[in-house]
Amino acid sequence: MINKKDFNDIREKLARYDDKREELIKKARDVLKLSKQVIYSTHRKEIKEAAKLAASVKKEKAAMDKIASSDKKMFYEGSYSDACQEFVEAMAYYGFVTNGVIPTLADLKVGEGDYLMGICDLTGELTRKAVMVANKDAKEVEKIKDLVEEIFGEFLKFDLRNGNLRKKSDSIKWNLKKLEEVMYDTEKSRNFS
Repeated sequence: MINKKDFNDIREKLARYDDKREELIKKARDVLKLSKQVIYSTHRKEIKEAAKLAASVKKEKAAMDKIASSDKKMFYEGSYSDACQEFVEAMAYYGFVTNGVIPTLADLKVGEGDYLMGICDLTGELTRKAVMVANKDAKEVEKIKDLVEEIFGEFLKFDLRNGNLRKKSDSIKWNLKKLEEVMYDTEKSRNFS
C-alpha cells in the first residue's frame, strides 16, 4: 500500500536535518556570545582584546555559515538569523570605534534583513557610547548623532511593511531622539560652566 522505503528515506533525511540544526544552534550561540564580548570590550576601550574577539567571531561565523550551507532551510532558522544580527551589530560598532567605518553587507556576508536589523541595533550601542562620553567629548557625541541621523535617513527610504524589521527600525528614531537630548544637555551644561 505505501512505500516503506520512501518513509524510511524521509525519516533519515529529517534526522540528518535535526542533527545539523542542533549543530547550527550551538555554533550560533558561540557567535552570539563572542559578538557580545566584542561590543563589551569595545565599550570598555579594550581595543586589543576586541580585535582578538573580532577575529574569533569571524571564524565562528564562517563555521556557522558552513553548517547552514548543508541545507538552504538552515539560513531561515531563528538562531542563525539572531546570530547574524548580533554579528553585524558587533562588527559595525567595532568598525565605527576603531576606524570610523561601518562594514558593508558584502564585508559581513549576511542576508539583507539580518544586516539591516543589526544596523538598527547598532544605533542603540552608539547611543550608549554617546551617553558614556557626553561630559568628556561633545564632538564625539555630535559625530555619533550625525551617523545615527544618516542611518535614520537611509531607513526612511525603505518601504518597510509591518514585521520584525519595521519594528526594529523604529528604535532608530528613539535612539536619535535620545542623542538629540544628550547633545542638548551637553550644550546646556557647557554654557552654564
